[in-house]
Parts: sequence; C-alpha cells; structure tokens
Amino acid sequence: MERAVSKLDGVQEANVNLATKKLGVSFDESKVSVENIYEAVEKAGYKAVDDTALKTLKIEGMTCAACAKAVERAVSKLNGIGDVNVNLATEKLTVSFEPAQVRLSTIKQAVEKAGYKAVEEETQVDTDKEKKDREIKILWERFIISAIFTVPLLYIAMGHMIGLPLPRLFDPMVNPSVFALTQLFLTIPVVVMGYKFYTVGFKTLFKGSPNMDSLIAIGTSAAVLYGIFATIQILKGNTGYVMDLYFESAATIITLITLGKYLEAVSKGKTSEAIKRLMGLAPKTATVIKDGKEIEINIDEVEVGDVILVKPGEKIPVDGEVIEGSTSVDESMLTGESIPVEKNVGDKIIGASINKNGTIKFKATKVGKDTTLAQIIKLVEEAQGSKAPIAKLADVISGYFVPIVIALAILSGLAWYLIGKESAVFSLTIFISVLVIACPCALGLATPTAIMVGTGKGAEHGVLIKSGTALETAHRIDTIVFDKTGTITEGKPKVTDIVASEIITENELLRLAASAEKGSEHPLGEAIVKEAEEKGVDFIKLADFKAIPGHGIEVKIDEKNILLGNKKLMVDRQVSLEDFEKTSNRLAEEGKTPMYVAIDGKLAGIIAVADTVKENSKKAIETLHKLGIEVVMITGDNRRTAEAIAKQVGIDRTLAEVLPQDKANEVKKLQDEGKKVAMVGDGINDAPALAQADIGIAIGSGTDVAMESADIVLMRSDLMDVPIAIQLSKSTIKNIKENLFWAFGYNTLGIPVAMGILYLFGGPLLNPMIAAAAMSLSSVSVLTNALRLRNFKPVV
Repeated sequence: MERAVSKLDGVQEANVNLATKKLGVSFDESKVSVENIYEAVEKAGYKAVDDTALKTLKIEGMTCAACAKAVERAVSKLNGIGDVNVNLATEKLTVSFEPAQVRLSTIKQAVEKAGYKAVEEETQVDTDKEKKDREIKILWERFIISAIFTVPLLYIAMGHMIGLPLPRLFDPMVNPSVFALTQLFLTIPVVVMGYKFYTVGFKTLFKGSPNMDSLIAIGTSAAVLYGIFATIQILKGNTGYVMDLYFESAATIITLITLGKYLEAVSKGKTSEAIKRLMGLAPKTATVIKDGKEIEINIDEVEVGDVILVKPGEKIPVDGEVIEGSTSVDESMLTGESIPVEKNVGDKIIGASINKNGTIKFKATKVGKDTTLAQIIKLVEEAQGSKAPIAKLADVISGYFVPIVIALAILSGLAWYLIGKESAVFSLTIFISVLVIACPCALGLATPTAIMVGTGKGAEHGVLIKSGTALETAHRIDTIVFDKTGTITEGKPKVTDIVASEIITENELLRLAASAEKGSEHPLGEAIVKEAEEKGVDFIKLADFKAIPGHGIEVKIDEKNILLGNKKLMVDRQVSLEDFEKTSNRLAEEGKTPMYVAIDGKLAGIIAVADTVKENSKKAIETLHKLGIEVVMITGDNRRTAEAIAKQVGIDRTLAEVLPQDKANEVKKLQDEGKKVAMVGDGINDAPALAQADIGIAIGSGTDVAMESADIVLMRSDLMDVPIAIQLSKSTIKNIKENLFWAFGYNTLGIPVAMGILYLFGGPLLNPMIAAAAMSLSSVSVLTNALRLRNFKPVV
C-alpha cells in the first residue's frame, strides 16, 4: 500500500501501521487530491475509509417519508459528511462525519434549518472499538464453525492410521468413494468460512502485490483442487488415490490460521489500551451557565468562552481559566502528579482532571481537538503510527517476501519432482508447506506493536514520546544536557542579599532595581519585584526601558541612567567592580546569582538572587549515572554560582555563562565529540537547543503539549521522568529486537525445513498442518512478547 500511494506525484510520505490498520499520508494538495489517494489504495486491492465519528440524533417533528428525505438532504449538503440515514420509524438520524471538517452543532443547525429539531442520544459510540470488537467476534465464529467440520474430517482422514475405530461406512478399504466424498463435503463449509483468504489473497496476487492471504489461498486451493482430482480418480475406480486426499490439510490450515488471526486481533486490541484509557478520561457532558441557568450539554457542544460550573467530585470537561471559587484539582491522570494542585481565580485548569473539594466556575479556553487531553491523544496516536528506523529492514523485506516465498515453493516442489524423482503428492506437500509456513505477518507486527505498547506505557507515566524515531534514538543517548533554571532548579528565585555602596541605602537600591525590573519578564527580575512588593516599597515610573538579552536591562529613572544585570554587562559598559569583587565571589560560591546595579556608570550595589534546587534533581542525576549517562548542566549564570549548584546535585560537567542563543552551539560541540546528546529544557528559550540535540526533552510543559521542538514531552516538572524515558526506550528497543530476531529466525529456519532440507538428510518431512500451526503461533508469539512491555516498571 505504501508503494502504491508513494508513486503518486505530490505525495511526500506514506506510512502504514499494520497494528492499527491506519495509513498516514503527507501530500501537496496542489498536485494530488484525497480522491487520488483513495483510488491508489483501491488499485492496490484495499479500501480506504476516513477516520470518522458516528452519531445518532433523535429528530423531532417528522411526520412522513418526505420529512425523512428532507433531513437527509439537508445534512448531506454539509462538508465532511459520510453516510446519512434517517429512520422514520424510530425517528433517528444516524450520521458519520469527519470531526475535523464539520461540528456536531453544525449538523444540528442544518436539521433545524430544514424545519425539524435534532436532540442528542445518550449513546456515545467508539467506532474504532466497535469495529475491532465486531472483527474479533466474527473471527471467533468463523473459527468455531470451521473447527466443527475440521475435527470430524481429521478423525475420518487420519484416525485409522493411528488405530482409532472408524465406522465401516467410512473405511477407505471398504468404501473408498464414501471416504473421499465425506471429506470433500466436510471441507466445503471450512473453505466458505475462510472466504476472506481467497477474495483478498487472489485480488492482491492479480494486482501484483501478493500478501500473506495470497500464500494461504494458493496453498489451500492447491490442496483442495488436488483432493477433488483424487476424488474423481477414486470414483472412476482408481482406488490408489485413497491415501492421497489432501482435504484435511486444507481445512486444518484454514482453521488454525483463523484461530491465529483471532488471537492476533485480541492481542492487537490490547496494544492500544493506553489510548482507550486516555479517551475514556474526558467526561461526556458539561454544565454550562447560560442566562443565569445551569444547562447540561454534550461536551462536543462546549465552545470557547462558555462559562462552566464544576462541583466537587466532578471531572473538568475542557481546558479553561477559573473565574470564581477555589478548589484543589487532581491532575494525576494526565501528569502522573499524585498531589492535588490548588486552583484559585485566574489559574488555568486542564480538561479531564478531577475537581476535589470546591465548586468553581471557569471560562472555557480550549475545546474539542485543542484541549490538552486531545493533544496528548493526538501525540500518542501519531507516535504509535510512526515507524522506527529499526523497522526499515523488516519493511523492505516484507515488500519482497511473499513473491520470493511463492517462487521458492514452486522451485522446491518442481525440484523434488523432477530432480529428486519424488511423487506428485510429495512435491505438492513441499509446495503447500513452504507457502503456509512463511509468516510475513510476524515481520510486519514486530515493530509497530512494541512501539504502540511502549508509547502507551510512556503516556501512563506522563512521558509523551512523539515518534518511533525518538523512541529508538533515546536508547543510544550517552550525554544529557540540563538547562539549569526551571529544570534542575524550581525557576522561582528569591532575593537573599542586598549589598549597597556608600552612595545609596539598601532600601533605595531595592526601590530602583524593582522599578527598573517592573517591565521585565526575567525570573530574576520578577524575584526583585516580588521582594519590593513584600517590603511595601513604592515603585517609580520609568522614562525608558531596554532589554539586553543575556546581559540585563538599561533604564532611565528620574534622569538617572541605570544598568541592572550580570558581570558581562558591567564589563561591557566599563563599570568598575573593584569594591565588590570579594562580595560577589562569596555570593557566587554560595550558589547565589549576583545582580549588579550601576547608576550613571558607577556601581551602586549588588542584589543577590538564589534559586532552590528541585527535590528530585539529585536523585534523577544519580539514576542517570547508574544508566551510564554523563550529565551536563548549561546556564547563563556565572561560573561560581553554576558550579555551586552543580556540586549540590552531582553534575559531571558545567557549561556556564552561556547566552540563550549559544545553547544550541554548545550542544553541537558535544555532538562533535561523538556523543549522542539529549537536551532537557523548559522550552522557552531552549527551543533551538532542543532541536539541535539528538533528542529534545521538554519538561513540565503539561499545558503546552505540542511543543514543536521537543521529541519527548514530560508532563510533570519532575526530573525523575528523564531516566524513565531513557529506560522505557531501552526496554522497547530490546523488545523490538527480540521480536525481529524471532520473526526473522522463524522464517529463516521454517522455510528450509518446509522445503525438505531435513528429509534430504534422512529426517522427517514437514506436514502442512504443522506448518500452519507454526505460522499462526509465530504471529501470536510476537504480539505476546510486545504485550510484556505493559509490565514495564522503571528502576530508580
């Protein structure tokens, strides 16, 4: 399918995930349309269906068939609508639509414009889950029916060989024709049950891209056709063919492979459990305040700006900002943070989190596909649909695998017949065994299933891995660079010391510095402003403000030119630091950041600001050391302050006095040393460095999930999640390697055995029924191994 779609002009990338049965395409709309992509998929022998939502609405006011037609017509005219069906008897409209193109409220409006009223049914349909459950049910029914006919067929065909009693009527020596015809009649229902293998198998074979179904279709068809030929010979009186009927092989192969497909479908369902859990987090309804009244509406109907009421114990429906009341909110389902977070007026809240003890009103800021939860689901789905580079080889082999197997089956069958001078029946056994034992499915499922379970497990731990490539690269990381502020430290600095020169008082120094920093957004500046507010200092109006990135600020107050910033700024402006050299060194060695204040070119004093280290920083760095990873800290702080903090938490290497724009360069220098580098930052000024690193890890950005520059997003501000991400990557890649080893090993050993290599050296010949059982087991074992990842527990 990838090959067929990639051939279209304008398609940049086509990516099929076998485990989820989804195709993702990025394409140029000016060159190729969605319809062209559909056609290409059809030509390859498959059917593409849009990711659609299915809704049932109750229609009020219909009286006759014309009404039903009017509603159907009105809804069909909208963009993004699939099937529209109005049942007059139940007064219900069933509509499938693309949520990205049309909203449910638009559908309701269309019904109202046509003169009727649409009311939502309570049932919420998870179409994907329904489809999967239906597929599992059908496969189970097909297996049971096949088994009901296959068991007696096996008994009649093989029972007498192992001494089991057989009624005289079915004895091949007494009634050869009854023996043959009974087997034929028992085989027909099994072949009918396995019709999918034939319709899909032959269709793809004739389209030139045969698949696993093609192998089964050719193998079992050959067995059935030979059996029919042998039956005709027996009816003609040629009873020598009585031991060469191949019906039981065909029926057993179909039954066993149907069982394998059933087990595979059940396992596949389990791989996407994490997504299902995430989808189930969102509440179905919201209580909106309209004209002073509380109205309960469906969550799909909530719009930005709506005022929503949430009572204790209820789930918060969408993202928003508290406008009334205070409460504590349990956000653990999204961030993994077990302690409830206090929320007051002006605080942001996340949809799907649980309101614990207060009643609040909040204004919706993000709804539908823009909410944090929707973004997380989208990220996890995209990651599960992406491919890891390790899968490329398996993909290439899968593309040529089936034609090669068909060629090998024909060649080995002919070789035994023509060169080995064996009978036609012997050659047919070889031909069928080779076709049936080959398992391209195990190859195709090895990587996507492990990635699905791995990324899903990550989401449970609040670690969002954005792609298969990121998952694979993370296990090779040997150096991790942490940004200091907000990552290793809390990013909430406090003023610790105020040292004034003889030209100014401490209070006046604080007043000038705080007035200057009032317009700044720098955390150190905010700390100075906060200190002044707490001490009740009044602020002076600024005449001029200029930020100097990486250095500080320059302002004019009361005709005085004031500089406030780091040592670099003072050196650049030739301000003498002589009198304060000792003081600034002492403060820096205590892990504090000295901020210099100069008035009209003369140093007026130092305000020292310190940031507290996060409680888990030291533990996280110790865990990374256990994993054999070197830890580097990067900061704009002066070297003394930086090294004081580095010593506190056990950093191996410190890069100090680095300007924000130079962080990416520092990461590149580490890469030039041959290191695989991960960068951990809070994403504000770290974006270029996150993009430069082999893996960018954005931390504590739970409300800004789709951080473009990061490969991994950590929902909590907890550094312990960094080693969790690395360990998860290592476990997943190990699992993928096991899967690929098993899939390749199985096929590499199985196919030669089926070709008769053991028989050549005096060993046994492989029975096609055993080949079918082995083939079914190989897919299931790959899936079972991938599901072991669900037991992943990080080592701390």
